[in-house]
Amino acid sequence: MAEIIQRDGTWAFDGTTVRITPGLHRSVPLFRQTYGEIAVPLEAVASIVFEPERRRGRLRMRLREGADPLLQATGGRLPDPADPYRLTVDIDRAGVAEYVAEEIRRALLLDQIPKEPTKAYLLPGPPVPVSVRSSDGTVSFDGVQVRIDWSDTSERVKRATGPRIIDVGDLVQVEWLPNSGYEDGFLRFVTRETVFSKLPPEKDPYALDLWGSARRDLLTALVATAVTARLPHPSTRPGVADPTDRPQLAASLPPRADHHDVLLRRLRELGELHRDGVLTDEEFAMTKAVVLRSF
Repeated sequence: MAEIIQRDGTWAFDGTTVRITPGLHRSVPLFRQTYGEIAVPLEAVASIVFEPERRRGRLRMRLREGADPLLQATGGRLPDPADPYRLTVDIDRAGVAEYVAEEIRRALLLDQIPKEPTKAYLLPGPPVPVSVRSSDGTVSFDGVQVRIDWSDTSERVKRATGPRIIDVGDLVQVEWLPNSGYEDGFLRFVTRETVFSKLPPEKDPYALDLWGSARRDLLTALVATAVTARLPHPSTRPGVADPTDRPQLAASLPPRADHHDVLLRRLRELGELHRDGVLTDEEFAMTKAVVLRSF
């Protein structure tokens, strides 16, 4: 067993799996603490290196492309402290870090692990159900459907369309950009019908605009990863399906007695937003179509 224990976390390698456990220190980002332990099978690893510096060093592990839904969903945009595949190492533990890295490199060589992209995810991603409350609303995923409930501070156009419920089978991809604290981020669910939409995140009823606490908004990557893990693997290169075969989302329908009244109220609200100049012609047409499809 090769193991290194640091304030930010613990890496342990038993010959087949690298087990990465986040530290309990308050400096460890909320995202890492929430994501929890990650078990990385050796066949998912492309390389590992220890980078010594004057006062501290870093262990960096690179996974094979397509092996991890977390990396697929976040696209290398996770802030360094939240990246589970980087470990800050105190300089007096540099020898241990080098030993751990060398043991993993030796195993990669002995097992002849290729560096080419994988054809399936080798890590599972976070368990479901998962729910995160962000600055723009609460997004939940149960393994089958994504649900977005807008907050009181969401744009009026989003609140007018009502909660979004999206079947995972209707999704093409998930787009995620973190809130940096200086620039807004977003979590967008791209469906077969909205793949060419140009609405900005603050007005897109299929996107969460991340503008509040960067620390908490980063948790939306949990949902992005859980959904990505259940979409076709990128190696399959799926095309955009015909939108006419979209399954009916029965769960998004209100009780039958209220169906007509709710539809009319939401269309009336959208019309008022359009007349007041809040919505452009394109935005009005887009959001009206969303409301009609939901019913």
